[in-house]
Amino acid sequence: MLNWMAWTLPVAVFFGCIVLMLVGMTIWEVRSPTTLRRGWLPMATTRGDRLFVGLLLAAYVNLIFVGFSERMVTWFSLEQEPSVWISFVVSMAVLALVMRKG
Repeated sequence: MLNWMAWTLPVAVFFGCIVLMLVGMTIWEVRSPTTLRRGWLPMATTRGDRLFVGLLLAAYVNLIFVGFSERMVTWFSLEQEPSVWISFVVSMAVLALVMRKG
């Protein structure tokens, strides 16, 4: 059924983190309803809005990294493609930044 996707460990961890974030945000919202807040995003947002924007940015970071990882071998004279764990850490940092400051 799931043969169409390359379920590697980094992919599973990435989607597992998304599921955990959604469960955590649901519990947080039930215990403490959110209010609109204005950060550096160009609109007033709730926690859910910032999570959505952050997840989109995290996906874009991962896609850009995967798209350029083959070229990075040439650009930086690497012996092999850089690990996808790098993009995972960077994307989670971007998500955390959006959640905190956005």
